[in-house]
Amino acid sequence: MKEFYMDLGSSTIKFYEYTTELKLLEEHSIYFKNDFSKTEGISKENQNELLNYLKSLKEKYNLRYENTHIFVTGIFRELTFEKKQELVKLFNNELDLHFNIISHGIENYYLGKAMENNYNNKKVLVINMGGKTTELVTFENNKITERSNLKVGVADLLNAFPDANQSISKVSIEEVEEFVKEKLTGEKFSENYDCAIFTGGEERFELLTDFPLEKNTLFQDGIHKYMISTEKYVESSKKVFFEITLEQLYELMPQNPKWMDGARLGAILPLAIFHLANIPYIVPSDLNLINGVINDQK
Repeated sequence: MKEFYMDLGSSTIKFYEYTTELKLLEEHSIYFKNDFSKTEGISKENQNELLNYLKSLKEKYNLRYENTHIFVTGIFRELTFEKKQELVKLFNNELDLHFNIISHGIENYYLGKAMENNYNNKKVLVINMGGKTTELVTFENNKITERSNLKVGVADLLNAFPDANQSISKVSIEEVEEFVKEKLTGEKFSENYDCAIFTGGEERFELLTDFPLEKNTLFQDGIHKYMISTEKYVESSKKVFFEITLEQLYELMPQNPKWMDGARLGAILPLAIFHLANIPYIVPSDLNLINGVINDQK
């Protein structure tokens, strides 16, 4: 039976089909943080855009309550209990679909399930960054040894550094990294990692922007084909900031150009973690929450 899965975060909606393999069908970006209130919810404009988009998906793919699974994260967790109930009721009434707001802990659990793998006994830090939160999972000897949930995401950086999204960034990488490190004050990071896996569409992004990726020689899982040194990651991030225009980034993803609004700053939040944890290599990954949901059902 064909099933449909949705990952609805603080700024991006990813919509998947699953039969025997998971396939990304569509994605759409809405900045839910704009005019957001814990007590009033997302703005009417964003709510209408979300409902209209989901109604179009429902008609296009024949979505029904029993074949559609929506997992909601990020900024929606900040809503009051009453507002969460109101949204769930709204989705039931308007779409006959279930609006499932999951906790940060459950999201971290699914990240672990998505990344369960044979890492050749390497010590691996998995980083999953969203609009308002970032999840970390450590694998050591192919087992999860540590989990951490950070209350910082790319939306915080977009608010703090709007000039990063000029045609050419007016913001330096160094000042963004210092901002992130201040946000992470008090966080403890282990060391002696062999690599970090940066998830959530990073492989696609690095291929689109011509990061000098090398063959992954750390482990072979049939999924993660590439790796890049932290030094080369920094060099390539500088090109995205100061050589590739925002308009050119949009052109690289015509089906959802707004996703690129978080590309520059979204590269620096994990960079601060790479440096704090002395990460030598980065393995870009397109796996995310829904991969974990599927793996948990197997």
